[in-house]
Amino acid sequence: MRKEKTGLMQRLLTWREKHTTGKKFVLMLSFVVGILAALAAILLKQLIHLIQNLLTNSFSATGANYLYLVYPVVGIFIAGLFVRYIVKDDIGHGITKILYAISRRRGRIKSHNTWSSLIAGSITIGFGGSVGAEAPIVLTGSAIGSGLGGLFKMDQRTLMLLVGCGAAGAVAGIFKAPIAGLVFTIEVLLLDLTMTSLLPLLISSVTAATVSYILTGTEAMFKFSQDQPFEFERIPYVILLGIFCGLVSLYFTRAMNFTEGIYARIKSPYGKLALGGLMLSILIFLFPSLYGEGYGTIELLLNGTSNTEWDTVMNNSLFYGHGGILLLYLLLVVLFKVFASSATNGGGGCGGIFAPSLFLGCIAGFVFAHFSNYFEFTPELPEKNFALMGMAGVMSGVMHAPLTGVFLIAELTGGYDLFLPLMMVAASSYLTIIIFEPHSIYSMRLAKKGELLTHHKDKAVLTLMRMEHVVERNFTTVGPDMDLGELVKVISASSRNIFPVLDKDGILLGIVLLDDIRNIMFRQELYHRFMVRKLMIAVPAQLYDTDNMEQVMRTFDETQAWNLPVVNIEGKYLGMVSKSKIFNAYRNVLVQFSED
Repeated sequence: MRKEKTGLMQRLLTWREKHTTGKKFVLMLSFVVGILAALAAILLKQLIHLIQNLLTNSFSATGANYLYLVYPVVGIFIAGLFVRYIVKDDIGHGITKILYAISRRRGRIKSHNTWSSLIAGSITIGFGGSVGAEAPIVLTGSAIGSGLGGLFKMDQRTLMLLVGCGAAGAVAGIFKAPIAGLVFTIEVLLLDLTMTSLLPLLISSVTAATVSYILTGTEAMFKFSQDQPFEFERIPYVILLGIFCGLVSLYFTRAMNFTEGIYARIKSPYGKLALGGLMLSILIFLFPSLYGEGYGTIELLLNGTSNTEWDTVMNNSLFYGHGGILLLYLLLVVLFKVFASSATNGGGGCGGIFAPSLFLGCIAGFVFAHFSNYFEFTPELPEKNFALMGMAGVMSGVMHAPLTGVFLIAELTGGYDLFLPLMMVAASSYLTIIIFEPHSIYSMRLAKKGELLTHHKDKAVLTLMRMEHVVERNFTTVGPDMDLGELVKVISASSRNIFPVLDKDGILLGIVLLDDIRNIMFRQELYHRFMVRKLMIAVPAQLYDTDNMEQVMRTFDETQAWNLPVVNIEGKYLGMVSKSKIFNAYRNVLVQFSED
């Protein structure tokens, strides 16, 4: 059976090489990736809704439902067992994993991600995990693209492009938003693409959205009708909303990192489950709006027109019937959403922060407008319009992606008439958060380790380079107790003019430069008078094998050296790095990175 599969694959590769050019075949693959990503997105949404309906269909809307204390724990427990014993790999932080695959693994994503995130995400969210399905499905789509590219032996650059196609198709498929899928890939995944490369992304996005339209209908994901047109006198309040959304985004980002750090310090998976399950269950019991993705709350705030309708957001909870505390309830939901999301993932669940960003933004925009309308000196602010704009604002701030926020919200709701204020809010939010956080919640983990690929081409090329590819190991080493005569014999057999000096344990002590001993190396009467330890000099700096290439170049610039030694954390010598080697490697990567 295995031989038959191998033979079939070889015939496919041979056919492809004979009948299709590289560019045409990439377009064909991007079309297939779009179809598969959309089908995966629809399957994930259907599984989540099926589980949620089975579990909560009989819940009472007029009081507390104590099963909220049970379902979330069961969900993250099952998801945790699935990941730990079946997948046997970390599948959390899906977008960060894609960024890492692009930056360090050259577009290669593990094959199990084509199905593992889909299953774990549906269990987690279906049982009430307070996260979004988008990150799991984006990782699934990217894994599909990477897998197809690997199957047909595509080169590294094409693999990276197909990973982007999978991500674009996943976003377009799950949200029915082809433009947002395209923009998300460029803006969030930080792919530096040429115009030629944009066509495969466009094909995947449009194909995925079309499949989603065919199978689930042409309606926008959230129903929205603009009752009041945008008026220019509201521009100051729109900008203030953007600043408010930026601060909400900052709170969400900082609090998420803080709580994730707490869970990271807990080594036992059952300890994580205990803390995460307890926190999540209590929060969802008190605030049922935190259950799952929260799209029901978004739908309510975008379409409600009176306090009576908005008060239903407190259904299924202890707060039912207390309409006077609506704003307080929503502010508490904003405050605790980040802890519910981090408890879900930290406790063993699987999900992303796409949906939490939309959820928080919708509530933030609604609260801003509703609170402002209490004051007579402010113009009337339509709550539903500001809720819509708030979604774009918080998403732009959390993801550092203002264009994605604008286009996604417009396509999600059909709110194209509010395009100008959406842009204002997104830009204001983004400009607010970058004052405090230079990287998005997705990329900051990689940025801290110097593993982030960016639109800055010089930094991007340095990120793609690896230390092990530029270390030269053909430098002849000498010992400190060798005399000049022995050193001359070593020099005569070497083509280098630098000689690292190592002790018996391989620790670097210094270097001997040929230019420094040239005036005495032919005087035989001095051969036994001078020892290497007296001839060696200290190195300007040491490089470590864990350094990234940006740090390496910074060290070269600071020392003005042309060659520097590389050591491990214990100080043992590993080789030398020269500027000329780096420049050659840089040029090769730049050519691969830039050509169409």
